[in-house]
Amino acid sequence: MTPGDNQLLLVVLLLISLAALTVWIVQFFRGRRGRGDGHGPWWEGPWDEDDKDSSGR
Repeated sequence: MTPGDNQLLLVVLLLISLAALTVWIVQFFRGRRGRGDGHGPWWEGPWDEDDKDSSGR
């Protein structure tokens, strides 16, 4: 590899890392904000709501 190739590789890796960090930060703050519709996070699916609403328990 030539010195120019090394520099190009470094720039590409830096851009990929920056993009991954940006996506992680956006997802983190979207998850903390909440939807405000009374539902929990995405992993608390409709099966959790069915248990709360059942009148037999």
